[in-house]
Amino acid sequence: MPFRSKEEAREELCRLALASGANRRELCRQHKVQPSILYKWLDRYRREGSGGLSDRSRRPLSSPSKTEAEMEAAVLAVRQENPVWGGR
Repeated sequence: MPFRSKEEAREELCRLALASGANRRELCRQHKVQPSILYKWLDRYRREGSGGLSDRSRRPLSSPSKTEAEMEAAVLAVRQENPVWGGR
């Protein structure tokens, strides 16, 4: 039976891994998944259910060291005034 989404495939793999007597390492080999990834999915599945198996953004929640917009505009203005300067 083909899966309709990655989340469904992950959920099925978690169900197989949580079954009594399941060999998780062998399941990883069969499904070509790293054991660390399977254990991460199992942890999320236990905590959040099937909703926790979707892909998550890797974007940081904040960027405290980001350059301020005014400084960025000033740097770009200087670059436009001096087009022969290198991109260092």
